[in-house]
Amino acid sequence: MASKHRLTFAFLRTAAASKYNDGAGLWLNKRNDGGAQWFLRVSINGKRREMGLGGYPDVSIKSAREIAERWRSEARKGIDPIRSRESEARNVAEVDNTLSKVAVDAFEARKAELKEDGKAGRWFTPIKLHILPKIGDLQIEQINQNDIKNTLEPIWHAKADTARKAMNRLNLIFKYAVAMGLDVDINAVPKAKVLLGKTRHKSKKIPALPWQDIPSFYKTLSEPSLVNLAMRLLILTGVRSKSLRFMHIEQIDHDMWVVPAKNMKGNINEVSDFRVPLSQEALRVIELAKPFQRDGYVFPSIRKGVMSDATMSRMMQRRGMVERPHGFRSSLRTWLADCTDAPHEVCETILAHKSGTAVQMSYRRTDFLEQRKVLMDRWAKYALGETSELTLIKEGAR
Repeated sequence: MASKHRLTFAFLRTAAASKYNDGAGLWLNKRNDGGAQWFLRVSINGKRREMGLGGYPDVSIKSAREIAERWRSEARKGIDPIRSRESEARNVAEVDNTLSKVAVDAFEARKAELKEDGKAGRWFTPIKLHILPKIGDLQIEQINQNDIKNTLEPIWHAKADTARKAMNRLNLIFKYAVAMGLDVDINAVPKAKVLLGKTRHKSKKIPALPWQDIPSFYKTLSEPSLVNLAMRLLILTGVRSKSLRFMHIEQIDHDMWVVPAKNMKGNINEVSDFRVPLSQEALRVIELAKPFQRDGYVFPSIRKGVMSDATMSRMMQRRGMVERPHGFRSSLRTWLADCTDAPHEVCETILAHKSGTAVQMSYRRTDFLEQRKVLMDRWAKYALGETSELTLIKEGAR
């Protein structure tokens, strides 16, 4: 690092007109007319920026150094100190339209559409961690594609999924700003995405156990521990981990499990309760799990709340498996494709996937419950090893 504090009061008092370097980017420009001006040089994203810090001797050497250190600190964070100072100086008494303020307002407006007011999916987290620390103090009307590009560039490849979420949510915030009547560049986010280019990160599919290996794996879960029972029911029902972990006794009605909308994937206004037919084996597993229940939850954690998402994953890791619990949904879906003639929309409904066009879904008034029940009974028999895949192939759901 360049040495600091090179200049002294005695030297400056008699120094000729010229530019003098105090170190670490702080300079004094002494003019022929006797006046002098402090300025700071910093580098932001590879570009040099110069900002005035006031005249000498009104701004003393000590004050100039303190001011310079403040703005150097901003520059080290990737924040343009000139724009940051302009933002501070701008009169925002009338309306606070900084990105931080608009982002919070946009989040509040969207909460009604999000489960648990957005806490479940941590909707605001990518914005809070990766956007606001750098450009949150800027007026949203002043933010352009280069600001966004420079902000997300450090994580664009290294944390591609997080960067994608931050970009998508920032785009929604800009749309909210437009609805507020603010003069923002609605295309700033898409243009930043073009500048950043495609990520080098390739999304990895969650490893899934081949359906042919399900019966042998299911046998290894015979010990009725809580994690084994959870794993067995996850295989038998094809639901997502959250739905299973939050299973409550009151959700079960005879051979039917009704998963509340709040425990389904998707925005709260776009999903509904989901009926899951329970095979005899699934009902047996639930009975075995009931002694473990706490406060009605079938799969509680050891201390409080429900079993964590990582509990089943760690169990598979300890066995040296690369597959993960979510992959059982893929195992089931592939089995349905390979071993049955079940219609596509029935198979997709088993996994609670949307199928067909918006018009088709608007006219569809069934969840194919009876057809799903037959298929899930067959899947349970196959998982138990009671029926070989050869006898199931292309029998279909009739």
